[in-house]
Amino acid sequence: MNLEDIQKSYGLIVSLGGLCQVTNQIKRHNLRTFSGPLDWFYYPSLSDVNRLLQNRFEKFMKSENMVIEGSESYGLIESEFDNQTKWADRITYCIKDNYYNCFSMHDFPINSDEDWKVTYPSFKAKLGTKINRFLEKLTSSESILFIRIWGNRDEAVELQNVLSKITNKDFNILIVNFKEGISNIVEQNWGISRVCSIELPRYQDRWEGDDSDWDYILNKITLTY
Repeated sequence: MNLEDIQKSYGLIVSLGGLCQVTNQIKRHNLRTFSGPLDWFYYPSLSDVNRLLQNRFEKFMKSENMVIEGSESYGLIESEFDNQTKWADRITYCIKDNYYNCFSMHDFPINSDEDWKVTYPSFKAKLGTKINRFLEKLTSSESILFIRIWGNRDEAVELQNVLSKITNKDFNILIVNFKEGISNIVEQNWGISRVCSIELPRYQDRWEGDDSDWDYILNKITLTY
């Protein structure tokens, strides 16, 4: 599929992560209608995301699989019921889920008086709400666009197959990769049904990404109400 083919109206637009950049740009374009379970996570491997979806999130972020990897300079507080986000100036742990190889960057504040697992029950409850809502929306929305940063052709084929088993609704997938040495968006045209793949110029000045590139991608995409 070409980019033009997926630039239309959808009942639901979902981030499949990679970087927080996806969620930020969907939100900036007023296309984000709920808080998803992969929002604000660092999830480098699409193969691991495919495995997570295939397993319907079983064992996702179980405490026995989670270890401290480092810290970040800020945290994220997000309502579990609406689309509001609030940044807080605090230090948070970077926590890795060793089972799915993903990282929580914004959920566990560093407090010298408490173990990081003190806040785990509330985190897990909120995550469970997001997972249930995510799976419900995938079966109730008539058309869906999934957006993912990072992925190769084989992983995209696998993702298409996994999603086809989760929902019988019409859906498309946008895979975004970054490449050195290009100055404009490049469409890759992998020749996969329901999948559009593009390359963006590598942009490291801000975690949010290049707004002009994302405007070109998302400005013709709308929500069906």
